[in-house]
Amino acid sequence: MSGHSHAKTIAHAKGIADAAKGKIFSKFGRLITIAAKEGGDSAINSKLRMVIEQAKGFNMPKENIERAVKRGAGELAGESLEEVSYEGFGPGGIALIIDGITDNTNRTLSEIKVILNQNGGKMAGKGAVRWMFERKGAITIKPDGKPKDELEMLAIEAGADDVKWYGENLEIYTKPENLEKVKKSLEEKGIKIESAGLDYIAKEEVEISEKDKQAAEKLFEALDSNDAVNDIYSNLKN
Repeated sequence: MSGHSHAKTIAHAKGIADAAKGKIFSKFGRLITIAAKEGGDSAINSKLRMVIEQAKGFNMPKENIERAVKRGAGELAGESLEEVSYEGFGPGGIALIIDGITDNTNRTLSEIKVILNQNGGKMAGKGAVRWMFERKGAITIKPDGKPKDELEMLAIEAGADDVKWYGENLEIYTKPENLEKVKKSLEEKGIKIESAGLDYIAKEEVEISEKDKQAAEKLFEALDSNDAVNDIYSNLKN
Protein backbone atom coordinates (compact mmCIF):
# COMPACT_ATOMS: atom_id res chain seq x y z
CA MET A 1 0.00 0.00 0.00
CA SER A 2 2.88 2.37 0.59
CA GLY A 3 3.98 4.81 -2.03
CA HIS A 4 0.49 5.86 -2.99
CA SER A 5 -2.62 7.17 -1.34
CA HIS A 6 -3.92 4.88 1.40
CA ALA A 7 -7.27 6.65 1.24
CA LYS A 8 -7.79 5.56 -2.38
CA THR A 9 -6.94 1.97 -1.44
CA ILE A 10 -9.31 1.94 1.51
CA ALA A 11 -12.14 3.40 -0.56
CA HIS A 12 -11.81 0.63 -3.14
CA ALA A 13 -11.47 -2.09 -0.49
CA LYS A 14 -14.68 -1.07 1.26
CA GLY A 15 -16.65 -2.14 -1.77
CA ILE A 16 -18.28 1.28 -1.70
CA ALA A 17 -21.22 0.65 0.61
CA ASP A 18 -24.00 3.23 0.42
CA ALA A 19 -22.86 4.98 3.61
CA ALA A 20 -19.31 5.19 2.26
CA LYS A 21 -20.53 6.50 -1.11
CA GLY A 22 -21.93 9.68 0.41
CA LYS A 23 -18.64 10.42 2.17
CA ILE A 24 -16.60 9.68 -0.97
CA PHE A 25 -18.86 11.85 -3.15
CA SER A 26 -18.52 14.68 -0.61
CA LYS A 27 -14.71 14.40 -0.72
CA PHE A 28 -14.67 14.31 -4.52
CA GLY A 29 -17.01 17.30 -4.59
CA ARG A 30 -14.48 19.34 -2.62
CA LEU A 31 -11.59 18.14 -4.81
CA ILE A 32 -13.51 19.12 -7.95
CA THR A 33 -14.41 22.52 -6.50
CA ILE A 34 -10.78 23.27 -5.62
CA ALA A 35 -9.57 22.10 -9.05
CA ALA A 36 -12.23 24.16 -10.83
CA LYS A 37 -10.90 27.35 -9.23
CA GLU A 38 -8.12 27.13 -11.85
CA GLY A 39 -10.76 27.03 -14.61
CA GLY A 40 -14.08 25.26 -15.03
CA ASP A 41 -13.35 23.78 -18.47
CA SER A 42 -11.99 20.24 -18.01
CA ALA A 43 -10.80 20.19 -21.63
CA ILE A 44 -8.26 22.87 -20.68
CA ASN A 45 -7.80 22.21 -16.94
CA SER A 46 -6.00 18.83 -16.73
CA LYS A 47 -6.15 18.77 -12.92
CA LEU A 48 -9.94 19.13 -13.04
CA ARG A 49 -10.22 16.54 -15.80
CA MET A 50 -8.33 13.91 -13.77
CA VAL A 51 -10.39 14.49 -10.62
CA ILE A 52 -13.63 14.24 -12.59
CA GLU A 53 -12.45 10.98 -14.19
CA GLN A 54 -11.70 9.55 -10.75
CA ALA A 55 -15.09 10.67 -9.46
CA LYS A 56 -16.81 8.99 -12.40
CA GLY A 57 -14.88 5.83 -11.56
CA PHE A 58 -16.76 5.80 -8.25
CA ASN A 59 -20.05 6.43 -10.12
CA MET A 60 -20.46 9.93 -8.72
CA PRO A 61 -23.67 11.36 -10.20
CA LYS A 62 -23.21 13.78 -13.11
CA GLU A 63 -25.29 16.50 -11.42
CA ASN A 64 -23.05 16.34 -8.31
CA ILE A 65 -19.97 16.81 -10.48
CA GLU A 66 -21.52 19.72 -12.38
CA ARG A 67 -22.52 21.48 -9.14
CA ALA A 68 -19.01 21.10 -7.73
CA VAL A 69 -17.49 22.54 -10.92
CA LYS A 70 -19.86 25.52 -10.84
CA ARG A 71 -19.01 26.21 -7.18
CA GLY A 72 -15.30 26.21 -7.98
CA ALA A 73 -15.78 28.41 -11.04
CA GLY A 74 -17.79 30.89 -8.95
CA GLU A 75 -21.11 30.24 -10.73
CA LEU A 76 -22.71 28.88 -7.54
CA ALA A 77 -22.34 29.98 -3.94
CA GLY A 78 -20.66 27.51 -1.61
CA GLU A 79 -18.55 27.06 1.50
CA SER A 80 -15.08 28.62 1.57
CA LEU A 81 -12.66 25.74 1.06
CA GLU A 82 -8.93 25.58 1.69
CA GLU A 83 -6.33 22.91 0.93
CA VAL A 84 -4.39 21.64 3.96
CA SER A 85 -1.40 19.35 4.39
CA TYR A 86 -0.01 17.90 7.61
CA GLU A 87 3.12 15.96 8.46
CA GLY A 88 3.43 13.39 11.20
CA PHE A 89 4.63 10.03 12.42
CA GLY A 90 2.65 6.84 12.87
CA PRO A 91 3.09 3.44 14.58
CA GLY A 92 6.63 2.10 14.28
CA GLY A 93 7.87 5.61 13.45
CA ILE A 94 6.53 5.62 9.87
CA ALA A 95 6.48 9.04 8.19
CA LEU A 96 3.10 10.48 7.16
CA ILE A 97 1.81 13.19 4.86
CA ILE A 98 -1.91 13.87 5.22
CA ASP A 99 -3.57 16.02 2.55
CA GLY A 100 -7.10 17.36 2.68
CA ILE A 101 -9.59 20.13 2.02
CA THR A 102 -11.50 21.89 4.77
CA ASP A 103 -13.86 24.78 5.47
CA ASN A 104 -12.36 25.20 8.97
CA THR A 105 -8.59 24.81 9.31
CA ASN A 106 -8.53 25.10 13.13
CA ARG A 107 -11.14 22.37 13.57
CA THR A 108 -9.45 20.02 11.10
CA LEU A 109 -6.01 20.49 12.65
CA SER A 110 -7.47 19.65 16.07
CA GLU A 111 -9.25 16.55 14.68
CA ILE A 112 -6.10 15.24 12.95
CA LYS A 113 -4.08 15.70 16.16
CA VAL A 114 -6.65 13.70 18.12
CA ILE A 115 -6.74 10.87 15.54
CA LEU A 116 -2.95 10.61 15.52
CA ASN A 117 -2.70 10.67 19.33
CA GLN A 118 -5.38 7.98 19.68
CA ASN A 119 -3.68 5.69 17.15
CA GLY A 120 -0.02 5.67 18.10
CA GLY A 121 0.98 8.68 16.04
CA LYS A 122 1.93 12.32 16.51
CA MET A 123 2.09 15.54 14.53
CA ALA A 124 5.43 16.75 13.16
CA GLY A 125 6.65 20.23 12.32
CA LYS A 126 6.54 21.61 8.80
CA GLY A 127 9.28 20.03 6.68
CA ALA A 128 10.11 17.33 9.25
CA VAL A 129 8.73 14.57 7.00
CA ARG A 130 8.19 15.96 3.51
CA TRP A 131 11.89 15.72 2.59
CA MET A 132 11.54 11.91 2.79
CA PHE A 133 9.14 11.95 -0.20
CA GLU A 134 9.19 12.94 -3.85
CA ARG A 135 6.29 14.43 -5.78
CA LYS A 136 5.54 12.21 -8.76
CA GLY A 137 2.81 11.42 -11.22
CA ALA A 138 1.20 8.10 -10.30
CA ILE A 139 -1.00 6.02 -12.60
CA THR A 140 -2.67 2.83 -11.41
CA ILE A 141 -3.77 0.13 -13.86
CA LYS A 142 -5.15 -3.40 -13.56
CA PRO A 143 -3.72 -6.13 -15.83
CA ASP A 144 -7.12 -7.30 -17.17
CA GLY A 145 -5.51 -10.50 -18.40
CA LYS A 146 -2.44 -8.88 -19.95
CA PRO A 147 0.96 -10.39 -19.01
CA LYS A 148 2.78 -8.38 -16.32
CA ASP A 149 6.00 -8.03 -18.29
CA GLU A 150 4.06 -6.76 -21.32
CA LEU A 151 2.33 -4.09 -19.22
CA GLU A 152 5.63 -2.99 -17.71
CA MET A 153 7.14 -2.65 -21.19
CA LEU A 154 4.15 -0.65 -22.46
CA ALA A 155 4.46 1.68 -19.47
CA ILE A 156 8.17 2.28 -20.08
CA GLU A 157 7.51 2.87 -23.79
CA ALA A 158 4.84 5.41 -22.83
CA GLY A 159 7.44 7.39 -20.88
CA ALA A 160 7.20 6.01 -17.32
CA ASP A 161 10.21 6.57 -15.04
CA ASP A 162 9.47 3.52 -12.88
CA VAL A 163 6.86 0.80 -12.31
CA LYS A 164 5.95 -1.21 -9.23
CA TRP A 165 3.38 -3.89 -8.46
CA TYR A 166 1.06 -3.53 -5.47
CA GLY A 167 -0.87 -6.78 -5.31
CA GLU A 168 -2.68 -7.07 -8.64
CA ASN A 169 -2.30 -3.40 -9.51
CA LEU A 170 0.57 -1.85 -11.44
CA GLU A 171 1.66 1.56 -10.21
CA ILE A 172 3.37 3.66 -12.90
CA TYR A 173 5.48 6.63 -11.84
CA THR A 174 6.27 9.68 -13.97
CA LYS A 175 7.70 13.14 -13.60
CA PRO A 176 4.83 15.44 -12.55
CA GLU A 177 4.94 17.34 -15.85
CA ASN A 178 4.76 14.07 -17.85
CA LEU A 179 1.73 12.58 -16.10
CA GLU A 180 -0.89 13.66 -18.63
CA LYS A 181 1.26 12.63 -21.61
CA VAL A 182 2.01 9.13 -20.22
CA LYS A 183 -1.64 8.62 -19.25
CA LYS A 184 -2.82 9.57 -22.74
CA SER A 185 -0.23 7.28 -24.36
CA LEU A 186 -1.38 4.31 -22.24
CA GLU A 187 -5.04 4.99 -23.07
CA GLU A 188 -4.17 5.08 -26.78
CA LYS A 189 -2.67 1.60 -26.33
CA GLY A 190 -6.04 0.38 -25.00
CA ILE A 191 -5.01 0.25 -21.34
CA LYS A 192 -7.71 1.14 -18.81
CA ILE A 193 -6.58 3.63 -16.16
CA GLU A 194 -7.84 2.97 -12.62
CA SER A 195 -6.59 6.29 -11.26
CA ALA A 196 -4.09 9.01 -12.09
CA GLY A 197 -2.79 11.98 -10.15
CA LEU A 198 0.13 13.50 -8.30
CA ASP A 199 1.27 11.49 -5.27
CA TYR A 200 4.01 11.72 -2.66
CA ILE A 201 6.32 8.72 -3.13
CA ALA A 202 8.65 7.70 -0.32
CA LYS A 203 12.35 7.86 -1.25
CA GLU A 204 12.97 4.89 1.04
CA GLU A 205 10.40 2.51 2.53
CA VAL A 206 10.68 1.13 6.06
CA GLU A 207 9.79 -2.23 7.59
CA ILE A 208 7.84 -2.32 10.85
CA SER A 209 6.51 -5.12 13.04
CA GLU A 210 3.23 -6.88 12.27
CA LYS A 211 1.71 -5.34 15.39
CA ASP A 212 2.68 -1.84 14.23
CA LYS A 213 1.35 -2.61 10.72
CA GLN A 214 -2.05 -3.46 12.17
CA ALA A 215 -1.98 -0.27 14.24
CA ALA A 216 -1.03 1.69 11.09
CA GLU A 217 -4.02 0.24 9.21
CA LYS A 218 -6.32 1.41 12.02
CA LEU A 219 -4.74 4.85 11.85
CA PHE A 220 -5.22 5.04 8.07
CA GLU A 221 -8.88 4.07 8.43
CA ALA A 222 -9.44 6.61 11.21
CA LEU A 223 -7.85 9.37 9.13
CA ASP A 224 -9.80 8.34 6.03
CA SER A 225 -13.07 8.55 7.99
CA ASN A 226 -12.42 12.25 8.60
CA ASP A 227 -14.42 14.37 6.14
CA ALA A 228 -11.50 16.69 5.39
CA VAL A 229 -8.87 14.04 4.61
CA ASN A 230 -8.38 13.05 0.96
CA ASP A 231 -4.97 11.39 0.77
CA ILE A 232 -2.65 9.70 3.23
CA TYR A 233 0.92 8.89 2.24
CA SER A 234 3.52 6.95 4.21
CA ASN A 235 6.91 5.32 3.82
CA LEU A 236 5.57 1.99 5.09
CA LYS A 237 6.90 -0.93 3.08
CA ASN A 238 4.16 -3.12 1.64
